[in-house]
Amino acid sequence: MTTRREVLSATAATALLGALPRPAGAQTWPTRPIRMIVAFAPGGFTDIAARIVSERLATILGQPVAVDNRAGAAGIIGTEAAARSAADGYTLLMGTISTHAMNVGLYRSLSYDPVADFAPVSGVASSPNLLVAHPSKGIRDVAALIARAKAQPGVLTYGSGGNGTSSHLAGELFKSLAGVDLLHVPFRSTAPAATALVSGQVDLMFDTLPSALPHVRDGRLTALGVTSSQRLPSLPEIPAVAETVPGFEMGVWTALFAPAGTPRAVIERVDAATREALPQLAPRFAELGLEPFSAGPDEVAAHLRAEIAKWTGVIRQARITAD
Repeated sequence: MTTRREVLSATAATALLGALPRPAGAQTWPTRPIRMIVAFAPGGFTDIAARIVSERLATILGQPVAVDNRAGAAGIIGTEAAARSAADGYTLLMGTISTHAMNVGLYRSLSYDPVADFAPVSGVASSPNLLVAHPSKGIRDVAALIARAKAQPGVLTYGSGGNGTSSHLAGELFKSLAGVDLLHVPFRSTAPAATALVSGQVDLMFDTLPSALPHVRDGRLTALGVTSSQRLPSLPEIPAVAETVPGFEMGVWTALFAPAGTPRAVIERVDAATREALPQLAPRFAELGLEPFSAGPDEVAAHLRAEIAKWTGVIRQARITAD
């Protein structure tokens, strides 16, 4: 039988535990709106993924999650701003293959360190690019593109989101493997490059699926090939570029990062919320040609290390620099 003394002792112990200070980072969070920096202009792959996931995160976390576009310099401006933000969980960055892997090999004096200055939080989305052409060029497939480019070296133009971005490096990889000469036309980000392609100012682009597919479906662009190693089950009618150019493969990804020093408890909460959101967002992602990139902090860190090694090697071998 429980005695009165035992009840009083248990009550006192519970009160004492409740009075003890809670560990740093485990305090109630969030208590105010969260900013999610996107280092590119509205309308591109990163921005679209950020807006889709931020809306769901706001519901799960109980606070607004506002997308803050800080475009420029191949994502460097926005990424540096995130790195210099307070490590309190109220600033997140939608990092990408460009900001966190490719820029390492492209810039000799990068103003941030994608490993030391950031804490990986959670994977968000991945997608191959889509090689598209303006219909006025009359190019219907990759073989026709290669034939035209070899007949007219340096005449066909391809737009990109800027020197060193994934859309640029996809073009350089294609040029190398296909043995053709295309003229690179860099823009401030992928969104204005895509606009220029639709208006016919440039001839080609390796654009993201969410950006390019609507224009393909309404006939304003011609899809030549996806940059995955094989055709996508969701788009079986579009061949892989690798079917004509063996070995060609290129994919993009986004993941959430926080400034280094952000409490682990906060990171784990954002990761849990993101992984809760992704299955709910999968149908919407599929409509846009995206796949959920479900990965926790440690998995994102390992993926990042592998991507940095891969793209640094490719960039050095091709002798590509952006500064």
